[in-house]
Amino acid sequence: IHFYKRMANGMSEFHNFLKTHKLQLETAGVPELYWCSLFAKLSKQIFDAGELFSLLQVENEDGDIDWRVETNQDVNEDDASHIFLIDHAWTFKTDQARQQLSQVPGLATRMARLMDITVEEEKDVPDEELVEEIMSAKWSYSQTYSIGSAGSVEDRQPVWYVMDEFGSRIQHSDTPTYRVVPFLWAGDGLGYSLLFPTKSTTISASTPVTRDYVEGQTTDPLTRQALLCPWVSADLTKVSTEQQEPDGKFWQSARQAESLPDTAAIIPPFPEDRPIMVYSEYPFINQNLSHPRFGMTDNMADADVLWLSSHFKEFLEFSRETPEKRINQFPGENVITIKDMLCAVARRMDKKYLPVTYNLVTELAQFVSYYQQLEKEGEDTHFIVKPWNLARGLDMQVCRDLKHILRLPASGPKIAQKYLHNPVLFHREEVGMVKFDIRYIILLSSVEPLKVFAYNRFWLRFANIPFSLDKLDLYEKHFTVMNYTDTDLKQMFCHDFIQMFESQNPGYPWAEVEAEIFKMLRGVFDGASALPPPAGMGHSAQSGAMYATDLMLNWEKDEKGNKIIVPKVLEFNWLPDCERACDYYPEFFNNVFSVLWLGETEGQHVTQL
Repeated sequence: IHFYKRMANGMSEFHNFLKTHKLQLETAGVPELYWCSLFAKLSKQIFDAGELFSLLQVENEDGDIDWRVETNQDVNEDDASHIFLIDHAWTFKTDQARQQLSQVPGLATRMARLMDITVEEEKDVPDEELVEEIMSAKWSYSQTYSIGSAGSVEDRQPVWYVMDEFGSRIQHSDTPTYRVVPFLWAGDGLGYSLLFPTKSTTISASTPVTRDYVEGQTTDPLTRQALLCPWVSADLTKVSTEQQEPDGKFWQSARQAESLPDTAAIIPPFPEDRPIMVYSEYPFINQNLSHPRFGMTDNMADADVLWLSSHFKEFLEFSRETPEKRINQFPGENVITIKDMLCAVARRMDKKYLPVTYNLVTELAQFVSYYQQLEKEGEDTHFIVKPWNLARGLDMQVCRDLKHILRLPASGPKIAQKYLHNPVLFHREEVGMVKFDIRYIILLSSVEPLKVFAYNRFWLRFANIPFSLDKLDLYEKHFTVMNYTDTDLKQMFCHDFIQMFESQNPGYPWAEVEAEIFKMLRGVFDGASALPPPAGMGHSAQSGAMYATDLMLNWEKDEKGNKIIVPKVLEFNWLPDCERACDYYPEFFNNVFSVLWLGETEGQHVTQL
């Protein structure tokens, strides 16, 4: 009886395991043959790879010593136990890695030995030079996963990990004998890697154990060669670095379909005999819109203006069914609010205003060629790698090493943008010379004809640590968005900034700098409206929209060798955070609504671009 009870309990526990983990197992491609054995090994914490595999050091053709993992006995093709747990020696978020290496006893020494970095002596507090060496070397050993079910966007950021000494020394092959996949076990909340054969077949003793380091990332041979550069050296400088206008597939892939307005629809003017009613999902409008021409309503049906906080796509239906209403969005506006699209749009007009930027999904080989050419010519190779569609500095990294850059697309689609290594800096009296960026609010009231305005009052964001091209992972040195982190937030009115900017940069009057900024911003909208959706923005007589654009200033030289300031567009954000705007200027939304919905610009603190 006890035997059968144990059997029943075991099966029940296994079924519970599958309830939680089946989707993860199927998504990772773990064959069902191994599921029961995997559950047993996880439950009992059995790490038995050492019994079936040998870890060897062998001399390669160049006389260097390489690691090699191989089987030490024959394995039958139907051996259900042939799945193995690999422990993770180090798990980190990129902004915490340096601190962990410096503070966790023994971690730096273990990582150095795992990465074949010479360690003179083991210390509780490792030398800064050793930490720096590990920070660079770790990218050849790091794998990643993210928790898609996490509640906040911050908790869904990539987690990186280094497998233990056994897992990290499994070598790459284009025709691997095994697969290694990450696995999160709910039993202890920890991450493991699972090792199992690539196909069900008999495996002989002394068979090399290899895996594909870039499994599933691409099917294009040239892109694959580029992705493998951290481990397999390749010269791609012969690949053209020219960037073409993306094809229709690029603009349509992974984008939500949206309809376009009916051009025959008749859009009546707002009523004159009553207030224009506004339905707003943004609380700062509800709290601050006090213009006598507008009123607020909680009912969408009663509203003349819909200010939504979610993306709207049904413009055809909107124009036919509710031609009397207005909305705070334009068709195709994602061509400026998604970073990879913005770069393609900005290049249509004047490339000088955009830092050199490559899409690491569609232009990876061109990027590697560009990087390697910079390296050969002794030019600066700092880049900032950004996800396509996140803001606030999330999952952005400043990189100098090619291997670092090439590992980051494993955590999701990215662009690599030339990092401004000679930016215009601002002297903070209590800190020193720091990076800063500038945020302008942009109001678009029409695409055909193009009517776009910049709000004259702009916002400044400052780094908290003096700028230098080292410790690239130090957030407060290389990033300026401090209002979402537990850090010091330096605030300043734009009129005070202008005065200090001109005193710190004599010969560069702000009026001239701003005129160049406005020229750049107009060019972005010229580029965005040059083509119809989905490659550009579409016109809608019912639309008016507000965006925020972030930009930096860069020191460059003109044809005569004179130093000049060139603005660089970094990103456009839809539905920007306007809390500070309302705090500084309580009439802010009165100005915005006057421009967008009343067509009034006089006295509204805007400049038409």
